[in-house]
Amino acid sequence: MAAIYSSAALKTRQREIKNEAQKQVVHITENGNAAFVFCSEEVFESEIRRAAENAAYEERMRAVLERGRIDYATGRFIEGTDSALAEIERRAAARV
Repeated sequence: MAAIYSSAALKTRQREIKNEAQKQVVHITENGNAAFVFCSEEVFESEIRRAAENAAYEERMRAVLERGRIDYATGRFIEGTDSALAEIERRAAARV
């Protein structure tokens, strides 16, 4: 669950907010609206790493889907389970 504190809590609950920021990103509001985020350096680096991994994954998925669309448009596909299994066996035999 996201940690959300008001800007007024920064004065009265500093230790609690710092402890939470060591575990996750803390959201600070002003007048009930999102205003700032606060976190430890370790959490920040982890969030950046996770964002980079997600971006790389999304790019790989985009490329695979695009290749699939091209394969389908050019007729490079197999219909049916039996045909797919036969093609797998053919390719496996060709590797030996």
